[in-house]
Amino acid sequence: MKPKVLIIVSNANSIGPNKKRTGIFLPEVAHPYAEFEKADFQIDFASLMGESPFLDALNLADDPDNLKFLTGKGWENMHKAAKLCEVDVKSYDAVFIPGGLAPMVDMAENAELKKVIAEVYERNGVVAAVCHGPVSLLNVKLSDGSYLVDGKNIASFTTEEEENYAKADVPFDLQTALTAQGAIFHAAEAWSANSIADGNLVTGQNPASAKGVGEKIVAILESKN
Repeated sequence: MKPKVLIIVSNANSIGPNKKRTGIFLPEVAHPYAEFEKADFQIDFASLMGESPFLDALNLADDPDNLKFLTGKGWENMHKAAKLCEVDVKSYDAVFIPGGLAPMVDMAENAELKKVIAEVYERNGVVAAVCHGPVSLLNVKLSDGSYLVDGKNIASFTTEEEENYAKADVPFDLQTALTAQGAIFHAAEAWSANSIADGNLVTGQNPASAKGVGEKIVAILESKN
């Protein structure tokens, strides 16, 4: 059977005191999606609320993988995202959470999401996220009571990058929060590609890292077959 990947997306469309418009950052979903497609994986979408999610960075649509996502089945299927609590997550080999600022709004504390991530991780499924997506890993506790990120090698959008991007909009600094829960944080040069696999946990720093995250997920799942 072909591996099954569930892409879990935020439903937020604005953030911060100025209600900055946001959503899922297009290349952070489109580039990994392209890698999953090339590997012939089954790809499904779930959102926290089961409502149609939002996309950001549509100005980057001239990128080949972004354009294929928008005009092919990717965006169409993302619009049909199931409600996470109604998905049988046990049937998936991997869950992937793309970034954009949207996850910073609704993914830090969502109880259903935390339960799903812990369940997938503890049965040795792949858990992956990129850019602001690793906010989904915050507050995930494993069955022994420890934080999932404690002692794990992690990358996410960095304090340096946020300083020049959306510091006034985000509710907290992601690098600081992950480190506070014990993550071994790896920050590369701002806006450079940086993706890390620590066992079955895969994370990436920014939009440039999304393709690498997708490639690492594919490599892990193919090595299991």
